[in-house]
Amino acid sequence: PPETMLLPRLAALGARASSLNSLPKTTSRIGVRVCIVRLMSTKIDLGGLKVDSDLAKLVEDEIIPGTGVDVNKFWAGLGGIVKDLAPRNRQLLDKRDDIQKKIDEYHLKTNRIIDMPHYKKFLEEIGYLVPEGPAYKVDTTKVDPEIASVAGPQLVCPVDNPRFVLNAANARWGSLLDALYGTDAVSEDGDAGRAGGYNPVRGKKVFDRVHDYLNEFFPLESAASYKDATAYNVKDGRLLVTVAGKDLSLLKPQQLAGFRHTGGALSSVLLVNNGLHFDIQIDANSAIGKTHPAGVKDVVIESALTAIADCEDSVAAVDAEDKIQVYRTWTGLMKGTLSASMSKGGKTVTREMNPDMSWETPNGKGITLPGRVVLLVRNVGIHLYTDAVTTADGQMIPEHFLDMMVTGLASMHDLKGKAKLHNSRAGSAYIVRPKMHGPEEVAMVTELFGKAEEVFGLEQNTFKMGVMDEERRTTVNLYETIRPANKRVVFINTGFLDRTGDEIHTSFEAGPVMTKAEIKKQLWISAYENNNVDVGFKIGLDGKGQIGKGMWAAPDNMKQMLVEKIGHPKSGANTAWVPSPTAATLHALHYHQVHVQTEQAALKKRPPTNVEDILTPPLLQRKLTLEEVEKELDNNNQGLLGYVVRWVGQGVGCSKVPDANDVQLMEDRATLRISSQHIANWLHHRVCTEEQVMASMKRMAEVVDRQNRGDPNYTPMAPHCNGIEFQAAMDMIFKGKETPNGLTEFTLTKKRREYKASKK
Repeated sequence: PPETMLLPRLAALGARASSLNSLPKTTSRIGVRVCIVRLMSTKIDLGGLKVDSDLAKLVEDEIIPGTGVDVNKFWAGLGGIVKDLAPRNRQLLDKRDDIQKKIDEYHLKTNRIIDMPHYKKFLEEIGYLVPEGPAYKVDTTKVDPEIASVAGPQLVCPVDNPRFVLNAANARWGSLLDALYGTDAVSEDGDAGRAGGYNPVRGKKVFDRVHDYLNEFFPLESAASYKDATAYNVKDGRLLVTVAGKDLSLLKPQQLAGFRHTGGALSSVLLVNNGLHFDIQIDANSAIGKTHPAGVKDVVIESALTAIADCEDSVAAVDAEDKIQVYRTWTGLMKGTLSASMSKGGKTVTREMNPDMSWETPNGKGITLPGRVVLLVRNVGIHLYTDAVTTADGQMIPEHFLDMMVTGLASMHDLKGKAKLHNSRAGSAYIVRPKMHGPEEVAMVTELFGKAEEVFGLEQNTFKMGVMDEERRTTVNLYETIRPANKRVVFINTGFLDRTGDEIHTSFEAGPVMTKAEIKKQLWISAYENNNVDVGFKIGLDGKGQIGKGMWAAPDNMKQMLVEKIGHPKSGANTAWVPSPTAATLHALHYHQVHVQTEQAALKKRPPTNVEDILTPPLLQRKLTLEEVEKELDNNNQGLLGYVVRWVGQGVGCSKVPDANDVQLMEDRATLRISSQHIANWLHHRVCTEEQVMASMKRMAEVVDRQNRGDPNYTPMAPHCNGIEFQAAMDMIFKGKETPNGLTEFTLTKKRREYKASKK
């Protein structure tokens, strides 16, 4: 109900006056917040703020002990940040809206004709394009090698799911045999099926592939093949592989990094290539080892080097209750104590974080390698506000302030050396920042990091920053955007979905956009991707941080990924996102095949990207057929509805969602942004009608219902199509033009809270 009706109804229900007074006020950006779900919680006064009592208890009982930080100083520090930076946060959001309004007016006045010199000058005049200042270089120090110098895969995982994030944390090492055997990376032709029990025919095909990789990455003398090996030995610090009765060494003996003996027998051979390791595990008495001529039971390879524990796009955290789960899980990671129990084969299995591993070395010194990835945490963007903590008069505060302080506080366990298992050996904490628009916003966030360090008594620049290059104003000003954080930045990354969503919204009035398939082929996309790498080189980030590429969204299509995703290291990126530990293991092969530093050296010679190419919007230049329009609508609506039903109805922020062709895709909020903006743009420019959109939504509701038929927690949308989840999808489309920056978080949060309230 409208807010004017909501308050009297709550009062009639006997809600305490204190709860009513703390209801957040409505803002044009946030929209009406349904707060019934918060009535059973209480707020307490801390640091000049009103803090959810359960959140305060979490901080005091679980997070702060062992950090050396005084709890009162913590809340006073957050209160000071709110006082000092909240007005600036609001001004920056208002500036976004003002710039968007001016761009809309420009396109209407120019009859939607893009005269690039004139358009570029206009963007400079309104402060959208900023002038480039003096040359500078990144001056970030104390960065772990997994981020600074060794190239490899990166996972992104919702931090509200302990089991998922444990899998991500432990994805540093993965079985290559399992990754090949259990996916379509190895063909099932010739009776090599993967269903049922162990198939020796498939097992042989898998070992053949593994031997090929060993031959490619760790060649033997005389061009011998590992396929013909009958024994492995280490003698006088050299690996000897017996082939046809002869003991052969590695062509590059220095690739032997370590070895291990068990019961007097060689049980592990550790090899290294391009900074990444292969662990050949030997046990002739094991079930698999018995089938191998040399007794090899597995080949475990270094897989994901880093992982982002995500508080943002892949979680559905809408209130204090949800944020507590997010913060509790991150704290467990930073303490090194996180565990999760699950049922497997009728038994309860408890997963914990993997310990480090050690080997003997040829020089006798020994080597210890981490058993886990280096974790980064992604906070929310500056546009979200929370009522988990409010000002003294009940105003919501910027949620990223709370994220920074609580995730930063949890990181103190690692920074102070109190953790059971270490995350950063360099003494840094890594925080990724999404959806920032240009230098001013980065400057504010940089100041926020500094204020947090003061509260925690940390050395300046302990908190390192990752910058998501996913908003158009950041892309075209990337060099200047990073400047304020040049002593903190360790990561820049591209993301097609969010970046395209913002492209559509920014150029909304310029005209109708192409189909999504056509958009992917346009010059601006390649210019955007290349610019991110070029700027990374220009500021000297290579060797000091990560230049990243986006997600492979099809976790079941590993054969295709092995063919295509090698393009990321070839593009000069030293990391790229993968959707699962298995995908990390297989994508790691690309970093053995491609020496990223060599690729980067060659790419530095190419001409820099033209900003004009990036600024060219992907406008439709032809008339679409009715069939093309309906196909595009169905594709957009199916993905949108398939994700919304889980986000709003189940609180699941990231999951495998089947597309219109029943291909499983790993989706997060970025999917909604591009799909909803695409349809909204077409509606605005009359490429389609409201009736066509609704007809498509109802058709796709039936498809999504069928695809979720086996989920006991799923509530069907069809035939009535009037549930909260369906309404959320409608709002994202039909209010898409008015939504700030085309972001979906506002609608999702509102509807998820409505849904939770309806179940109380």
